[in-house]
Amino acid sequence: MTGVLPSIDAAKAQAKALRASLIASGQEASHSQSLELIAKSLGFRDWNTLHAKIGNAPRPPVAMGQIVEGRYLKQPFVAEVLGLTQLSDGRYSVVLHLAEAVDVVSFDSFSNFRRRITKVIGPDGRSFDRTSDGVAHLEIRL
Repeated sequence: MTGVLPSIDAAKAQAKALRASLIASGQEASHSQSLELIAKSLGFRDWNTLHAKIGNAPRPPVAMGQIVEGRYLKQPFVAEVLGLTQLSDGRYSVVLHLAEAVDVVSFDSFSNFRRRITKVIGPDGRSFDRTSDGVAHLEIRL
């Protein structure tokens, strides 16, 4: 199983939407059947197994589609979270799409603008790579 699991509330909302869609197409479905289908679609045997896994899982620092603020190479940004994958040891690979491009070069003689960032971050929203003065390349304000 890859990716980040939804919260309990998000999984329940998915089940509610699935049930409404099934009923609209003429198929009978109970709420519990919809919960079971959501669990299976996420790779779990049943709803109870999914619920136990979600309840014990650490929450990621950001969520897909979330608008975040922070700094990239000391440049302020606002971005949408386009991708989020849970890695090992509480680390996450995050893909950000910046609202406005930031210049990632600190020299006056030339520029290099970037709108998409892919980095590995910890639960604190900071990347593990650092500039020469010790500042994290990416810092997402949580």
